[in-house]
Amino acid sequence: MSTPSTTSSRYDDLRRIEAEVATLIRRVKRVMGERAREVHPDLHPMTFFILTHLAKEGPLRGADLSDAFGMDKGGVSRQVQALVDLGLVERMPDPQDRRAILLDATAEGRRRLETMIRSRSDRFDQRLSAWSDEELAGFSNQLAAYNRALSTD
Repeated sequence: MSTPSTTSSRYDDLRRIEAEVATLIRRVKRVMGERAREVHPDLHPMTFFILTHLAKEGPLRGADLSDAFGMDKGGVSRQVQALVDLGLVERMPDPQDRRAILLDATAEGRRRLETMIRSRSDRFDQRLSAWSDEELAGFSNQLAAYNRALSTD
């Protein structure tokens, strides 16, 4: 049985975790916008997610993107068109079904993503350079455990 002071401490710790996660979410939203603009000044953050997904998983059909992002086909189509207009994504016939269209990141889209990833990775490494290998591993393990515990939310 827990004592009132341990219950209060646990409650306080849980609220602190919620507050820190909220801060992290705000930071992630800001960083995603920055990453999108690093790839291309006119790239919207949601469109950035589609580009990164295509670069990793492509080529894909529009329906695959709709499923992956929980968006209707019209919304995906508008995002893809913006990427095509920026020269970051291309459409091509599906070799299995010439009536269908596949989408994939262009060589330019992949190059811009890679440049941004290298730059961001270097900055991330610098900001955590004071952390020991054990601290990094411990935080990584705790964060993974946290995400697993909340995976059904």
